Amino acid sequence: MSVEVNPEQLEQLLAVMTPEIYQRLVTAVELGKWPDGVMLTPEQKEHSLQMVLLWQSRHNHDPEHMTVGTNGEITMKSKQELKTLFQGEMLATLKPQNNDE
Repeated sequence: MSVEVNPEQLEQLLAVMTPEIYQRLVTAVELGKWPDGVMLTPEQKEHSLQMVLLWQSRHNHDPEHMTVGTNGEITMKSKQELKTLFQGEMLATLKPQNNDE
């Protein structure tokens, strides 16, 4: 079942799409399932991905690697740029556990 959406309807959908809705769609597309665990149908995945890309093209002013910027271009960073970006990020510091205590 294919749903046709005209440009005006698409603009209305984008106008009411909050960053929270955008993030839920991103997560659903990445994982292939909704937050309640129900798998996306191929059509839902396709439509959700289209909405994610459209939202990014309007609101993604500081695009990350492999996302669409407001210029409509996919941002692709070089290995060196990615290495530099993640080099300073420390997620956690691990200390050896002293079992003598």
